[in-house]
Amino acid sequence: MNNPFASLELWGGLFGGLALFLFGMDIMTKALKLTAGDHMRDLLAHFTRNRFVGAGMGAIITSIIQSSSVTTVLLVGFISAGIMSMSQSVPVIIGANIGTTITAQILAFKVTKLALLLIAIGFFLSLVAKKSNWRQYGLMILGLGLVFYGMSVMSDGMKPLRSYDPFINLMITLESPLIAVIIGAAFTAIIQSSSATTGILIVMSGQGLLGLESAIALTLGSNIGTCVTAGLASIGKPREAVRTAVVHILFNVIGAFLWISVIPQLADIARSLSPVHNELNGLARLAVESPRQIANAHTIFNLVNAFLFIGFTTQIARLVEWLIPDKPIRIDEDLLPKFLDESLLTTPSIALEAVSREIIRMGTFTRNMLDESMPLALTGNQLEVRKIAIKDKIIDSLHHHIIEYLSMISSSDLNNLQSKRLVNLIQIANGLERIGDRIAVDLVVSSVKRINENVIVSRQTANVLMKFHHEVVKALDNALIAVSNGDKKLAKNVRAMKGEVARMNKEITRHEIQRLTADAPNRIATYAREVEIVDIFDNIFRIIRRIARFQTNPKKKAAKSKVEEKTETG
Repeated sequence: MNNPFASLELWGGLFGGLALFLFGMDIMTKALKLTAGDHMRDLLAHFTRNRFVGAGMGAIITSIIQSSSVTTVLLVGFISAGIMSMSQSVPVIIGANIGTTITAQILAFKVTKLALLLIAIGFFLSLVAKKSNWRQYGLMILGLGLVFYGMSVMSDGMKPLRSYDPFINLMITLESPLIAVIIGAAFTAIIQSSSATTGILIVMSGQGLLGLESAIALTLGSNIGTCVTAGLASIGKPREAVRTAVVHILFNVIGAFLWISVIPQLADIARSLSPVHNELNGLARLAVESPRQIANAHTIFNLVNAFLFIGFTTQIARLVEWLIPDKPIRIDEDLLPKFLDESLLTTPSIALEAVSREIIRMGTFTRNMLDESMPLALTGNQLEVRKIAIKDKIIDSLHHHIIEYLSMISSSDLNNLQSKRLVNLIQIANGLERIGDRIAVDLVVSSVKRINENVIVSRQTANVLMKFHHEVVKALDNALIAVSNGDKKLAKNVRAMKGEVARMNKEITRHEIQRLTADAPNRIATYAREVEIVDIFDNIFRIIRRIARFQTNPKKKAAKSKVEEKTETG
């Protein structure tokens, strides 16, 4: 090992193989998330059933995307997006560690011989496939091939380590379980992949460089090190997202230290459950038996940990809520998005769901503004009227953030359904922003005129206008519920309210004509302001109908939307 070229070959093989492994994992994970994103969103609907279903979903999703840290990062994003609560995430995190054992079991097979074939198949499939899904499948196969090839390169690169004194001395220190756990945690924190750590351990054991007990201790450490990724992802996120990362850390740290004192017994169990090859001797036998033993030990302690902790999910959630209390809400937080998380952008279907929730939040502010608008239009003073105009700043700010986030999603490789949904969400957000503008600009200007002209609306006319206003608010309520729940029937009902609103409009027109001839002061100015108010709310109702239309018929083309927008908002 004194030859510098031999040393270069050694470290080049180690780090080059690791780079290929991580690069392959990254390609495979991104492709899997894109193809399975819609399914993951559907699976989330089942998380609330019970803790066992949640753990099962965590195991399934992690086995799909091959990384418990990525699953936890997704959970942080889901919670930031309001798709699930922190307490619902606890069993999912517990199940995620079970899902990682699938990777170890696959790697324990002699799969490196398939590496180049998988790379070739994956590359050509991703190159020639016309459909987006097939291209992603090709990238998944390519990524898997790179993972296997990286392991092969590392295996070849590690052979000289058998006579490398510094490495032999390091292996001696690993006989201390605590030191091995710390090294495993530190290494995994650096490369941010427990699967890569497990792969390296399997390669090392196959070369006779590592004993089973030391490998188990390093694997326990990798469970701790993988928490770093989720911890970093939670920085700057809502309190519940931070709590999710803390749950991941607590579960993995406590789970690892529960096993430190019984590593020899765990090793014996793993040996007893693994195939034995008595026909082989020495290094050849070790190379065949030890990878499976490491994979089985990894599976055993993660399964046992899951069963130990699954009965205490509620208590874990309460503990973390006590450790990470809620912080006081600042007034300016209303101006900032609550559900838009950039970590979700790699999974467009989930990112679109987050946008939908942010739009509903924006809609709630719009609805409250609309609810307060008519009383102020009829009797509000200058100060009250100006205050409602200021509230439009929240709607404008959220609209800006939503459109900016949707533009980032649009740069992803979206399928047809996702593209159509993205366009619809833009139109819905635009509609809500226009409602805010109608109130903050048109209604405020009209109200100021009323005040300056000393117009007093009669009680009888006010009652008629309030009924009309109530119908418009009801339409917006139902439209927001339809968007939130994907309720096409309710959206159609909103569209069908056109007849009732038109009837009320005509009734108000007749009433105004009758009042115009009444013997009352300032009738012309009063008539102008009252008719102006009706026109404003009629315009708002037209916008609400357009919002509902995007829920009833998501396949409408954007070009047609612009034509209708001009017609309905006049």
